[in-house]
Amino acid sequence: MNDAETITVKLAELLRHPDDLDKIPGLKSEFMRKKAAVDGQLKIGLQEQLEITQAGMAAITDGQRTVNLIKEEMMKIDKLCAEAQNMIRDFPHINIVQQTHTNFAKVEEMKDNIDNFSSRLDELEMLVREDKEDPENQPNLLQIHHGLTQLRDVRDAAENQINGSSDADATAELIDNLTLEGGGTLRDQFLRLDAVVDDFDESVGAACLNMIPMIQSGNNGIVVRVAIVIEEEEKKDKKAKALQDARKEFKDLASRFKSIESGQQEARGYKDKFLKSIEYNAQAQMDQSDEVFNEDSDRIEKSFKWYFNDLNTVKLGMQNLMPKKWKIFKTYVNIYHRIMHDWLVKKVDDPQLTPKDMLSIINWGDKYYQKMQKLGVNKADLQPPIIDERETELVRDYQKIITKAVEEWTDRMASTDRQAFSNRLDHQDAIDRNGEYRTKTMPDLWNMLREQLIVAGNSSREDVVEGTVDAMFTRLKARQKMWQQIVDDEASKYSNPNAPAVADEALPALQDWLIALANDQIKCIDDDEETGNESFLSRFRVEYGELVSPGYAQTSSSDLDTLRDGYVDLSTHCLSVFAGLIFAVDFRATLPEFFTPAWFAKKGMAQLVNTFDDYLDEYAPAVHASLRDILVEELSDSLLRNYLQSVRNKGAKFRRTDPFTDKIKDDVITAFDFFSRYEAVFPDIKQKWRVVDGFVRLLEADKMAVPLVFEEFRQEYWDVQLGWVEAVLRARDDFERAMVSGVKARAAEMPVERGRMETIMSQVK
Repeated sequence: MNDAETITVKLAELLRHPDDLDKIPGLKSEFMRKKAAVDGQLKIGLQEQLEITQAGMAAITDGQRTVNLIKEEMMKIDKLCAEAQNMIRDFPHINIVQQTHTNFAKVEEMKDNIDNFSSRLDELEMLVREDKEDPENQPNLLQIHHGLTQLRDVRDAAENQINGSSDADATAELIDNLTLEGGGTLRDQFLRLDAVVDDFDESVGAACLNMIPMIQSGNNGIVVRVAIVIEEEEKKDKKAKALQDARKEFKDLASRFKSIESGQQEARGYKDKFLKSIEYNAQAQMDQSDEVFNEDSDRIEKSFKWYFNDLNTVKLGMQNLMPKKWKIFKTYVNIYHRIMHDWLVKKVDDPQLTPKDMLSIINWGDKYYQKMQKLGVNKADLQPPIIDERETELVRDYQKIITKAVEEWTDRMASTDRQAFSNRLDHQDAIDRNGEYRTKTMPDLWNMLREQLIVAGNSSREDVVEGTVDAMFTRLKARQKMWQQIVDDEASKYSNPNAPAVADEALPALQDWLIALANDQIKCIDDDEETGNESFLSRFRVEYGELVSPGYAQTSSSDLDTLRDGYVDLSTHCLSVFAGLIFAVDFRATLPEFFTPAWFAKKGMAQLVNTFDDYLDEYAPAVHASLRDILVEELSDSLLRNYLQSVRNKGAKFRRTDPFTDKIKDDVITAFDFFSRYEAVFPDIKQKWRVVDGFVRLLEADKMAVPLVFEEFRQEYWDVQLGWVEAVLRARDDFERAMVSGVKARAAEMPVERGRMETIMSQVK
């Protein structure tokens, strides 16, 4: 994946929903801050690297100059030696005598060493056995080391003589086959020496692994002895390394200087083994901590108690026992920190890492640096950063896990709701204790949000909670839109003449669902002051308000208001659709007769209100108490709207000779007789039905007075549509086009009033 695709994927994750576009300024500010921080770090790092590089180049130059000086001095010495041979008379004879004497002394020394090799090795074997019986003290450690060093030097000298001999094969055969006085060959003794050295190294290694427990128990002697051994071996290793470099750099001169060819030839690496033992011991304890973390990541702090105890022991008890040049505390800190870093990075990169474990790691970083600060170690001295400065990324990933869970839960609920709605599954097993209809998933939705809010709150990070709450707001708003779309699509099957026919038997189940949905929306926002029961939304606000910053709690109030308004609108919309379905199905045959000749002979209005009565008897107990009056008002509005729109019925005609005024009055009285039972809303209903007076005036006004009547009507009902007025006029038996022209001319003269509250006439088409 190239950089452009990577950027596109990241943007898609950050901007999943249209509402996320509001976050762009904040994201831009955050990225600019991060870029500035990274640029600053890069500048500092580049400066440090430049200084290190310059210092390194200066050191290389100085080293090269020193090497050249040494080379020149050695060449001078070689020249002086050659000149000295010519200055001294009989120098060749003297040189031969000197070499003979030197060789004789070396042979005599080698013979003594070989003769005593076995007995000295026996003594060292005994001392090693004694120390193995007392591993916590090892009192003979220094004596053994001194003796083994001498014997190893003897062996190295013998092997150097073999390598430097003109007849190396014969010399090697002598070492392999010549039987010594004590029995066995010299080669056998060398093999015994290797075995004793291995035992000694094993004892030293065991002491290195138990260094901290020994200090904690007050056994400082063994620690000092081991340090002396390792320091001595470190010096020898440096000498051996210097000789190796000299042999490589000055091959011609090296063959002339016996001191370069003699002595320890290879580094034994005791210091490296000591450092490896520190790492091995820390890694072993880290593996135990890993098991504890895998079982319960909340115990991460307790599982690393050993980590800080070890470093504290080194700081207080080991620094005075070790060579200062080792900087032993800093050495331990670097090794331990690297192991901690590697373990945490491995955990972070594990695809199986759970949100709970990720949260523990996020919170552990700050605690780790605090504990190290107490030990006197600054955060800047701990490199690399504990999790490679990926805290922000981890926080975002943790938040994504929570928001993803919210999205998956809401998507599953939406799928379940769509299927249940589509199949018209019986929801009446979700009737609450008040007998009101409910959907099954509404309580589950808020329980899920509460659980995920708790998960986010466990992070103890306001930014995580705030991001999670933003995602919840987005999903709740999307759920409102989903239900409105579902309701509208289903209702259109009954009201749209071009839609496939739907059996009337399916209507009751749909109406049940509409009542349940309307109840759900009100339940989300209805605070019962008498009982003290808070609504789901109010409880949600309190719960997240305790976890976010004061600024976010204040700014999020607009989202809460939007949600609350959305619940009110969706609830009212469901009731409006409920009422509309009654007219689309139950009144399918009755409404087309209004204002036609058949209207005068039938009691159509009485038939409509009787149907209303049946519906309210059935559904009033199932509707939330705060919605019952709203349902009655929706029925009234739908009746009034459809009544006025009946002027468009085929065959609708108002003849001067017909008693249409009395018939309209009778219809209104019939409607009022029914709605007057609902005292709480009847005054508002009665006020809205006053529009019928204006309707009658338009019907019975003199043709010349129609524009004036229209003007009066429009002053009261500013949003009346001219199309409806024209339909009313066309329904008059004395209709003339001049009447419509007069109305339009008067409408053009009247000022357009905007911003006033809508009237019932805005709904009359």
